[in-house]
Amino acid sequence: MDKIVIIGNGVSGVTTARHVRKRDPNAEIVIVGSETKYFFARTALMYVFMGHMKFEHTKPYEDSFWEKNRIELCFAHVNEVDFENKSLHLENGKTIHYDKLVLGVGSKPRKFGWKGEDLPGVQGLYSCQDLMQLEENTAGIKSAVVVGGGLIGVELVEMLRSRNIEVTFLIREPYFMAGLVGSGESEMLMDHMEEHEVNVKVNSSLQEITSDNNGRANGVITENGEHIPCQMVGLTIGVTPNISFLENTSLEMNQGILVDPFLQTNHSDVFAIGDCVEFRTAPPGRRKIEQVWYTGRMMGETVAETLTGTPRKYLPGQWFNSAKFFDIEYQTYGSVSDQLPEGQHEFFWKHSNENKSFRLVFDSSDNRFIGLNVFGMRMRHEVIDRWLNENASADYCMEHLNDAWFDPELYRNDFQEFVTKYNQEFNKDIHLKSKSWSRILERIKV
Repeated sequence: MDKIVIIGNGVSGVTTARHVRKRDPNAEIVIVGSETKYFFARTALMYVFMGHMKFEHTKPYEDSFWEKNRIELCFAHVNEVDFENKSLHLENGKTIHYDKLVLGVGSKPRKFGWKGEDLPGVQGLYSCQDLMQLEENTAGIKSAVVVGGGLIGVELVEMLRSRNIEVTFLIREPYFMAGLVGSGESEMLMDHMEEHEVNVKVNSSLQEITSDNNGRANGVITENGEHIPCQMVGLTIGVTPNISFLENTSLEMNQGILVDPFLQTNHSDVFAIGDCVEFRTAPPGRRKIEQVWYTGRMMGETVAETLTGTPRKYLPGQWFNSAKFFDIEYQTYGSVSDQLPEGQHEFFWKHSNENKSFRLVFDSSDNRFIGLNVFGMRMRHEVIDRWLNENASADYCMEHLNDAWFDPELYRNDFQEFVTKYNQEFNKDIHLKSKSWSRILERIKV
């Protein structure tokens, strides 16, 4: 009977343990983690801070779940991994041996060596500890500066505004989420943030964080020489694999832990999953490092099969992600960027007075659907994913938009306006079709 030890009790590590137990009732499973004793939904941290839920509500499983399913939880910090002797050396002085090891050690906030980045009152946003630190750093303050124009940044901005803290949002690019969305969507999002009294500053890079007489952060200086006073600084310029404790070992690493398509490292009995992974060769249509909740879950399910005797490659399929910007929902599918590559066309629609937009990208030679960005409306993941997998044409997608509509049945959509504009721009004669109920009935047949 193998002893499977998992370092990290995030979504990837816990998913691995659950699926190993489903497939093997006899395996010995140990999860080692030092962030929290019990698994919690990391994506819910912002709602705890905003008062929408309590921290205990973020735990998907009862505390009794682990003992009932014979998954041992070891609340401890790993100081060192001895790959040659298959052992973990813990901060508390204890040693744990393994037959197979899974590294799900996650990420940590990225830093760039700015002067003052380690001052009290400066922090990132990733862990439960970061949430507790944020409670301390925002107690009684009036203003904050958030650095970084991405998803974590806008999440922190919304959290701070929920407590009426004045926020300046520093974005070094010409617009928010540059590289991921076009200027049309970005302008809409920045206008929306300013409606929520966020001071958005683009083309504004951090140079230094200043301190008061007590050594606490009291402002920032930009590369333009502007001084912005504040009592707290949030550094949200991305995350990086949390692998520094594995340096100077025989484990092969680059930016992350290097793995093959089976998520196996250079040690045959050691696997890596989640945010810390870097693929030697990226899966088709994907990046070598993808630090997203659902990819961590998929990696956990995949490696569990390999650990229990059925080797399986990690095949994540089409890229997808979703987020929320205050109350604007966002979905992205396939390949979409702010700079249209050669050989591609795009169709862009933006509502005249509501926070809604739709960007569809397709191949200019054969009309093949490539990717989609949607703001302010919901689309059905399984439908968009099928269109991408089946190499559907953009024309077909536009005709069948109602099949992808996720919002309530009587809720108004703007698809006819999409189709009319699409026909005008590309000299087409597309007609919007009603929802294809045959497809839906096929999916719900018993």
